Amino acid sequence: MPSTSAQYGPGVGVDPALIPFRKLSSGARMPAIGLGTFGSDHVSHDAVAEAVKYAASIGYRHFDCASVYGNEEKIGSVFRQMFQNGLRRDEVWITSKLWNDKHGEAEVMQSCEKSLSDLQADYLDLYLVHWPFPNHHPPGCDVSARNPHAVPYIHENYMRTWRKMEELVDRGLVRHIGTSNMTIPKMELLLRDARIKPVANEMELHPHFQQPEFFRYLVDAGIQPIGYSPIGSPGRPERDRTAEDTSPVEDPVILEIAQRLGVHPAVVCIKWAIQRGQVPIPFSANPRNVLSNLLGAVGEPLTKEDMTAIERLDRNCRLIKGQVFLWRDNQSWEDLWDPHGVIAPA
Repeated sequence: MPSTSAQYGPGVGVDPALIPFRKLSSGARMPAIGLGTFGSDHVSHDAVAEAVKYAASIGYRHFDCASVYGNEEKIGSVFRQMFQNGLRRDEVWITSKLWNDKHGEAEVMQSCEKSLSDLQADYLDLYLVHWPFPNHHPPGCDVSARNPHAVPYIHENYMRTWRKMEELVDRGLVRHIGTSNMTIPKMELLLRDARIKPVANEMELHPHFQQPEFFRYLVDAGIQPIGYSPIGSPGRPERDRTAEDTSPVEDPVILEIAQRLGVHPAVVCIKWAIQRGQVPIPFSANPRNVLSNLLGAVGEPLTKEDMTAIERLDRNCRLIKGQVFLWRDNQSWEDLWDPHGVIAPA
């Protein structure tokens, strides 16, 4: 069994065979914890690559990447070294994502091939449409920024993008395709019209934002929920913070469980996510945190009482609101998320 020590260094880690997995609708096995690679504004591309290198050395086998993060080339150098040192490609789960400015039919293939080249992989295990909108923005812009060409969700256009995603599967460039930042109304349309259905949806999930209705919908549809910001995104940019935001790692219930187990509150959030059935993809550039999250995935589970107590903590507190993807002035960010079960009109 792996050590439960918080120490780290050579020889410390987890046997990848002990890490839980999720069986997808295809039958493929996705490791039930991954390392996110979004360094936000405060972690350099080199530091993210170092985190990937360390994570792989201690047993991580799932890496969640995206072209818009700007660091896939650096991560690819780490992957190349891993594979040269004997790790087989089929032992690693690599996800990437199509960014919003590449939704055009001629651009989907090109973007995927660029990610494959940068990541130095001959295929991706999972390729996601990062957001259901083609709206994009300059790096580091304020949340009030609006792209003059931004549009609402237009299903016909999304399906043109999805047909090209399906073609990536047909050509063997990706093993699976999926979605990210979707909603039930949008997903219903996609499931109605898709030839190859999504195997996963990446979404914000943590104890203060559990999305129970959407979570159940996905599970019932055979779509695996992948949870970003699983500890509440403490490293998100200041521009994305609002007065009503709360922090699950500061919640008294989480703190009490963490104290009893002798772990960091973040580890409690990771344990809860895995036991609930989602796949958390926490990011940290701190080796101690990277290791403790992985140890949490294979260590002592939460009790049924713990799980019930955390279920009651849901505050519907979305931290990644997506304001920069709005298409009208004086528009509420809620329009991105179809809170009333109807896709927001133009």
